[in-house]
Amino acid sequence: MTATVSIGEFARLTYLTVKTLRYYHDIELLEPAAVDPGSGYRRYSTDQVEQAHLIRRLRLLDMPLDEIKAVLAAPDDNARNDALRAHLTRMEAELIRTRDVVASLRSLLTSAAPIAVEYRSVPAFAALAIGATITRSETGAFCESSYALLYETLAAAGIDPAGPGGATYSMAFFENDEGEVVAYVPIPSDARLTPPEGTRIIELPARRFAITVHDGAFEDFDRTYGALGSHVAEHDTALPEPVREVYLVSPQDTADPSGYITEICWPIGRPEK
Repeated sequence: MTATVSIGEFARLTYLTVKTLRYYHDIELLEPAAVDPGSGYRRYSTDQVEQAHLIRRLRLLDMPLDEIKAVLAAPDDNARNDALRAHLTRMEAELIRTRDVVASLRSLLTSAAPIAVEYRSVPAFAALAIGATITRSETGAFCESSYALLYETLAAAGIDPAGPGGATYSMAFFENDEGEVVAYVPIPSDARLTPPEGTRIIELPARRFAITVHDGAFEDFDRTYGALGSHVAEHDTALPEPVREVYLVSPQDTADPSGYITEICWPIGRPEK
């Protein structure tokens, strides 16, 4: 049997304060079942308790109010559940990101082990590549889509990669959080390939690099970059050219980020002292 209760009683039933209920009424998120025209007193139906509980939980999950309105206005249970699943997926991704940042922050509490630096002269080589100007936050999605296309293209052409995939990151990428990134896969110099739209064959120039290896996920890349860049500043002359990353074990090879192995290659103008 349905009954109506005062706003104060409804607050007790739903764990939503009177102030919050009034606000939800003002923005047409949760309207009372009736409002007395003389006194303005609000009364709520007990049928609205479940809806109020849903709103409260969605707010605890930081769902924006406009999205909650969309959930409540869904034409059927399937549409409502799809909206809820999409938000839960975003929340789970955020939880993973928060966990990784916390772990990274904890690592700052311990002294980093000295890095091993290798010097290597790398000859020029050809590669199938995709380049774009992207922001730092877009890097993951860009690399995921780019390498999928690059490796699929080579496989379809019957061409084996001539080495592990990599990427170059321009100075502007680091200076402005937005700049050119080129994802590439080395190919044999005599490879016969017509690059599909969006890809191109490039030649990466011969360079001498100071190189170190980053083991694990990318969250602590800044520490490895900082250590290698400091070493170069103290012992060499850095060139204002793109840094190369070579993905010896990449997300294409393992689903476990702790297993990633990445070479960071810092271009230098003269050999080590």
